[in-house]
Amino acid sequence: MRDTPLPATRTGRLERPDGAAIHYEVTGSGPALLFAHGLGGNHMSWWQQIPAFAERFTCIAFSHRGFAPSTCPGAAPDPRDYAGDTIALLDHLKIERAVFIGQSMGGWTGIETALAHPQRLAGLVLACTTGSLSFDGLDDPEVADWYASREAIREKLLAENVHPATGAVFAEAEPGLHQLYGMIDRLNAGLDKESVRAAIWSMRKRGPEDAARIACPVLMITGEDDIVIAPAGIRAVARHIPDVRVCSVPATGHSVYFERAALFNALVEDFIAEIGWR
Repeated sequence: MRDTPLPATRTGRLERPDGAAIHYEVTGSGPALLFAHGLGGNHMSWWQQIPAFAERFTCIAFSHRGFAPSTCPGAAPDPRDYAGDTIALLDHLKIERAVFIGQSMGGWTGIETALAHPQRLAGLVLACTTGSLSFDGLDDPEVADWYASREAIREKLLAENVHPATGAVFAEAEPGLHQLYGMIDRLNAGLDKESVRAAIWSMRKRGPEDAARIACPVLMITGEDDIVIAPAGIRAVARHIPDVRVCSVPATGHSVYFERAALFNALVEDFIAEIGWR
């Protein structure tokens, strides 16, 4: 049992010039950690991370534009606006630098922010993602094998009512958490996610020369059962990032932060300590 209560959370809403509104929550104090969710989430995705870090860090969780309760003009957001929203949020909160922690789609936000505003990131955690850095042109045979098998695995998961952004091991071992994952995903049931998916995939054109420009330390985490982003692709991209660590988690799908939260938190904790973000 805890001897002291958790730090209080304050919520806010950042109005953007084009009419979008970004919902955010800030918990704790200290050096800043900025959490960016994936296509199947929103700011609530980080419920297992915020309590683990908020006693020592300022934890900022936000919903990307268009993801509830944030809003955007039109039927679906343009992911090319995500990095600008991120910098605007840091400016709004008067935070000069942060460690950025991005899951899946959040990795697109992280990569674009790191390349356009390198001075604002003290570190970058890419969770099951390479963001806009492509691994398709790197001629990795393991990536080719992954593409050849992923669709059959995905169909089997769907037939068994397992969310394809998690995995069969997680669904069997943690049915309650698996249900919660789906409920958070369904909070955005009215959003045209296929349009967003197509948009982020169209941005995934950056090559090794862009990976080499990432100036901050990077931690890349992958689940070895991931059928959304190739684990081998993450390793292939990592070979071109100057200051990088790669951690592979067995028997885990696309959402290590949710499926194996304690391990994920420990990996991030070690990374933060190693880069001296205290």
